[in-house]
Amino acid sequence: MPATRDTDPLSADLARRRSLRYLNLFRLVMAAVFLFFGKTIGLGEEAPGLFLGFAAVYLFAVLALGFPDAVERLGLNRVVTVQMLVDITALTLLMAVSGGTRGGLPMLLMVLLAGGGLVSHGRWVLFYAAVATLAVLAENSVRLLVRGAASDFFVVGMVCIGFFGVALMARLLAIRALANEALAQSRGADLARQQAINERIIEDMHDGAIVVDAELRVRQANPQAAALLGLPLPVGASMRELAPALAQMLADPAADCHQCRPDGGKPLRCRVVRAEGDGGHTIIYLQDLEAIQAQAQQIKLAALGRLTASIAHEIRNPLTAVTQAAELLSEEKRAESQARLIRIINDNALRIEKLVRDVLSLGRRDRALPEALPLAAFVTEVLDEFTLHGETEKAQVVAQIPPELTLAFDRAHLHQVLWNLLTNARRYASPAAGAIRVTAEREDGHTRLHVIDDGPGIRAEDRAHLFEPFFTTHAKGTGLGLYIARELADANRATLSLRDTATGAHFCLSGPSEP
Repeated sequence: MPATRDTDPLSADLARRRSLRYLNLFRLVMAAVFLFFGKTIGLGEEAPGLFLGFAAVYLFAVLALGFPDAVERLGLNRVVTVQMLVDITALTLLMAVSGGTRGGLPMLLMVLLAGGGLVSHGRWVLFYAAVATLAVLAENSVRLLVRGAASDFFVVGMVCIGFFGVALMARLLAIRALANEALAQSRGADLARQQAINERIIEDMHDGAIVVDAELRVRQANPQAAALLGLPLPVGASMRELAPALAQMLADPAADCHQCRPDGGKPLRCRVVRAEGDGGHTIIYLQDLEAIQAQAQQIKLAALGRLTASIAHEIRNPLTAVTQAAELLSEEKRAESQARLIRIINDNALRIEKLVRDVLSLGRRDRALPEALPLAAFVTEVLDEFTLHGETEKAQVVAQIPPELTLAFDRAHLHQVLWNLLTNARRYASPAAGAIRVTAEREDGHTRLHVIDDGPGIRAEDRAHLFEPFFTTHAKGTGLGLYIARELADANRATLSLRDTATGAHFCLSGPSEP
């Protein structure tokens, strides 16, 4: 049916049944008024007996067609059609004995046509309007032929046009209402499904989740939260009574993420998210701190295992070279060959020593003691140590750092990070003056230290592996310099990154200005 093809048929049918009940109630009241108070309001003056008879029959028909079993027997569409034809017939007959269109009954007929537009189906509303128009025109014509006192046909025509206008308007409004209701039901169903999914996700979360209102009363909580706190969390209960320590933390507007042990229970990591514009609701995420630490320990052990395997592989090559050179040295009698073999032994021994020293520096990352280091003075000290072999080396490195800048960093860690970056820069930079530039600035509350060289730069395919352990593009490199530098930066709440630049390499160390 065109009227409801975009809506759920069952939902549209229920809406029509509800509207029909209200329309039948209006019919019942109207028929009772005609029967008992018609004479009082000036109706049926031309034939009072016929008026009472028509009113009584109309009341009986309304009662008969208004029972629910009538819809079950005849069907909703047939009952609506029969009721509308009875309404038109009854009102036309009452109009005939009450002065025609001058009695005001056509207005009631318009109301019934509007109600028929709400409960009818398809284009039947036009049929009802057409029947009402023919009935009124016929009544006026008969009045003209029999009594010679008909109403003005122009007025009657306007009334009939009103029949069609009211019927169509009511039908369009009914279609719109049904479409909106179907849309609301569809969105309600989608919202219910989404809510059910969200509740299931929250229940299956490994982390605890609690939603409290402005009065710190529980609005929602998943089973994991109750398990972590070791107490039930019924909806409506006060967190001040259930977990006073947690409630005291929530009372602090600045509370965001804390480690807590509510009422002597297991240590937890509590993260607070305050929902803006949601009635003051607050979401509390709880995590088992022991489980987090155990997971971190497992990750650290796994990384240590991979690192140990890589170290064993890296040490094997120079150790093999040392062993072979020592064997050849015992057999070699020429002084020149002996010197070459000794040099091989020394070079590989130094390579092993550097590898071990770099690995040992990783063990110091957890012992960071950040302090506000005057960056200009500190970099000057490092450069004085780095450029000990003459004026050419000193001219190669240029530092431009404002004297007021500070960087919160462990002194030994920053020395090693800067040394590694300068070593890499010297390895690839040209010997020209100013080939390596060290600059710094403050931006967004952070101090950024830049080390830039004019070398060939880093290939695009190497950028993704640049900070991986034992990745190197240099024959004498261990592949741990940049990896250690980033690990030490992370231990000091700083970041080490590679910036895009037209030529050479550009490394940026960014960290807080104050500890």
